[in-house]
Amino acid sequence: MTVESPVDTRPVERNRRRTNHGRAGIFFVAPFLVLFLLFFIAPLAYAAYLSLFQHKLIGGTVFVGLDNYIKAVTDPQFLRGVLRVATFFVIQVPVMLVLALVFALALDSGLMRLARVVRLGIFLPYAVPSVIAALMWGYLYGPDYGPFAQLGRILDIPVPRFLSENWMLGSLANIVTWEFVGYNMIILYAALRAIPPDLYEAAAVDGAGAWRIAWSIKLPALRPALMLTLLFSVIGSFQLFNEPNLLQRIAPSVIDSGYTANLYAYSLAFTGQQVNYAATVSFMLGLIIVIVSYAVLLTANRRRQRDSAA
Repeated sequence: MTVESPVDTRPVERNRRRTNHGRAGIFFVAPFLVLFLLFFIAPLAYAAYLSLFQHKLIGGTVFVGLDNYIKAVTDPQFLRGVLRVATFFVIQVPVMLVLALVFALALDSGLMRLARVVRLGIFLPYAVPSVIAALMWGYLYGPDYGPFAQLGRILDIPVPRFLSENWMLGSLANIVTWEFVGYNMIILYAALRAIPPDLYEAAAVDGAGAWRIAWSIKLPALRPALMLTLLFSVIGSFQLFNEPNLLQRIAPSVIDSGYTANLYAYSLAFTGQQVNYAATVSFMLGLIIVIVSYAVLLTANRRRQRDSAA
């Protein structure tokens, strides 16, 4: 009589558990995927479809292929809007990120009094909706009843015309900087708090002071966070819309329908009723954002590789 050895069922049970875990993962991810498809992929696909057509007085809506894209590439109003937001990005973003970095380092140093109150005060403007912020600053910039203008008349000193053509881009940059310095500061401050304290202790033992620690330890550790804030700033700058759209009511002679590329697409769709061309302009703007973001990432990666090799 032979005795059969028991069959090892453990691999089968492990595979069954993996299958169950995989199904559970799909179940948890499914709501996000459904919303992502409905509210991101589907609108993009529909906009891409619209951009291939054109509404004409004779013949109605007809398929034109890439004609709308060729028109956008040579559209001077669209190109001026893109150049304007690119200038805005080059001027405003470095100022905003430097301020955010200074505030984050000051808070992390532990030497600032009432650090929690200061941190809340710097972050608070981000909690103000951009519409409210633009209306508030529009009132402050007012050439007739604004506080700056009234103070200038009282003190008999010249006050810049913040809503004039020469000052408008700087005025918009000031609003956006006021709104988002606190947001970027929180990202950088969180990255600083994640640095192991052992590094500071070892540097202090070696005789490094506060400035040396900030330069040699904190700033290198902040590179990923700075890159993240820079990418967010690229997207936000080229999508500039709320602030110029609201200030347009106050200074219509300065801010036209194509002052920024995003405002131009909005005006085409809801004022000019050129939905097809507006979809094309939106896609072109998205492509520009992707190209600039990729260029920023590529430059940062090459610099990191060069520093590592050195």
